Amino acid sequence: MNKIQSTIRLRMSQADAHYGGNLVDGARILSLFGDIATELLIRIDGDEGLFLRYDEVEFTAPVYAGDYIEATGWVSKIGKTSRKMEFVAKKVIKCLNDPNQPSAADFLDDPIITTRAKGVCVTPKDMQRKRSE
Repeated sequence: MNKIQSTIRLRMSQADAHYGGNLVDGARILSLFGDIATELLIRIDGDEGLFLRYDEVEFTAPVYAGDYIEATGWVSKIGKTSRKMEFVAKKVIKCLNDPNQPSAADFLDDPIITTRAKGVCVTPKDMQRKRSE
């Protein structure tokens, strides 16, 4: 099976900051993973399918408002109705949060992994419009 993957890159906004110090809630990153899973299911099955469960989630670095996050997901295994997926989110631009230079940011030559996850999605057989590999 060819590696089927999807990537999203976006800036975390002030609206994403949920905790003190402009810290972004980890659930926001999981939301990105959910969007990626939906795209992958549409590409495979022609249907949005359902996210059944996360088997593993690991938050490895903080994300702050102003940071740019690149989230990527790929299908690691296709069953009759289940699709195992893996995800990783990386900080590619770091907002410096400097009150003296509020717009200062650094592009990271070595992106920082902030989140890893594995999960299972399903597309019921009768909803699969495309033939799975």
